[in-house]
Amino acid sequence: MATTSSRALTLLSLLATRREWSCVELAERLAVSTRTVRRDIGTLRDLGYPVAAAKGPDGGYRLGAGSTLPPLLFDDD
Repeated sequence: MATTSSRALTLLSLLATRREWSCVELAERLAVSTRTVRRDIGTLRDLGYPVAAAKGPDGGYRLGAGSTLPPLLFDDD
């Protein structure tokens, strides 16, 4: 299992690659529960990232309209 900060960065990266993700899709990609995804979304919001949620069967998470992310730099680890 990845650490919370590592998982949050991965989640942020995923949200930047596609218009919308369902909670289940994100949970599968991160190998965590949907509850953990919801907590991590809350963490991103607390850090100031505008993550929007849509309810219902076609709902999901996406970065807020007009938001841009600074480039993320990762090392080999």
